Amino acid sequence: MKIDIVGAGPAGMYFALLAKKHNRAHQIRIYEQNPEGATYGWGVVFSDVGLSFLKEADPDFFEAFIAHHERCDYMEIVHRGTHVQVHGNHFSRTSRIDMLRVLQHACEREGIRFEYGRRIDDVGALAADCDLLVAADGGNSAVRTQLAAHFQPQFVRRRNKFAWYGTHQRFHPVSLIFRETGHGVFIAHSYQYSPELSTFLVEVDPATWQRAGLDKASEDESRRFCTEVFRAELGSNELLTNRSLWFEANIVSNERWSHGNIVLLGDALRTVHFSLGSGTRMAMQDAIALHRAVAAHPDNLPGAFEAFEAERRPASSSFQSAAAKSLDWYENVADKLHLDPLRFAYDYMRRTGQVSHEDLKQRDPRFAAACEALQGSPVVA
Repeated sequence: MKIDIVGAGPAGMYFALLAKKHNRAHQIRIYEQNPEGATYGWGVVFSDVGLSFLKEADPDFFEAFIAHHERCDYMEIVHRGTHVQVHGNHFSRTSRIDMLRVLQHACEREGIRFEYGRRIDDVGALAADCDLLVAADGGNSAVRTQLAAHFQPQFVRRRNKFAWYGTHQRFHPVSLIFRETGHGVFIAHSYQYSPELSTFLVEVDPATWQRAGLDKASEDESRRFCTEVFRAELGSNELLTNRSLWFEANIVSNERWSHGNIVLLGDALRTVHFSLGSGTRMAMQDAIALHRAVAAHPDNLPGAFEAFEAERRPASSSFQSAAAKSLDWYENVADKLHLDPLRFAYDYMRRTGQVSHEDLKQRDPRFAAACEALQGSPVVA
C-alpha cells in the first residue's frame, strides 16, 4: 500500500511506524510544512494509563520512547500558598522535541521517508496519487480546511488566555498554582520534563488579563510580568519564551472523520484541552486504532475507517466532555477561591465528574481521609 501522511507530529509518525512494522512492503511518506527540527512548546506529559497503550502496541519502541522521561507519582495543588499533595497519579514527562526526534529516528530506521518544508496545497492531487492519505496536520489542519464542506468541522473558542513558558526551576510534581493578585487570579500549570527544564503554562481570565495590561504587552513584557506573579515558586529563575504569545483554547471536532481515501487523525480530528494532559495520548491512541483497522481491512478502506471510528469516537466524545467540564472549572475558579486549600484541592480533583470519592480513596487514602475529616466536608461518595 502507498501511504502518504500529512504532518510529522506524534499521531502521523506513530501510525507510520506501526503500519511499516506490520507490513514492510508499505511505501510510506510523511509531509511536514515546518523545517526539520522545528518545534514549539516545551514538555509533554503522559499518565501511566496513557503509556500502557503504547507499551502494548509496540514494546520495543516503548522502551526507547520512555528512556529519558522524568517521572513522579503525585501532584501538588497550591492555593493560598499551601501545597496540597495528591498521590496515586503517575506522570511521565519529556520534551516535545525529544519525543518527536525519537519518533522520527524510529521511522527513518524503518525506511519511512520525510519531506520537510512541504505544504500541501492540493489535497485532491495528493490523494489521487496514493492508496491512503492520513491527515495528521494538527488543530489548524490544511487538509481539513480544504475539505471542510465534507468533514464539517466545528470550533469552540474558549475565553481564558494562555501563554506557554519554560523555566529552569524544577517542578518535580505536576504542580497547579493559583495566585490571587490585585488584578485577579493567575494560574500556572507546571511540571519538570528534563533534568534542567520545566513547562510553565500561565492561564488567566480575559478581565484579569486586561486589568494587568497584558492585552497591550509585548512577549517579553508578558514574560517579565508573569515571572513576578509567580516569583515565590520560581525563586531566582526566570520564565523562558519560545513563541510564548497569548492565545485562547480552540476546541475542534468533526462531524465526519473520513472522505474517500482520506482520514483525519490526532488534533486534525479532535483537540482535547491540555488541562487534562491527554492530547498527545489521544493522538497516539488514534494512531494505534487506525493501524489496527487498516491492518484488519487492507483491501477495504471504507471498512477500515468505519472500524476506526467505531473504536475511537466514543473515547473522543468522552474526553471532550470531560475537557469541557475541566475548562468550565478553570474559567469559573474565582467562585472556588473561598474554599480552604484541602477543600479546594478536592473540588479540583472532582471537576470532570469522572473521578469519584471512591476513586480518590483508592489512589490516595490519606488525602481522601483528610477530606472526610473536615467538619462540614463537601465530600460526596
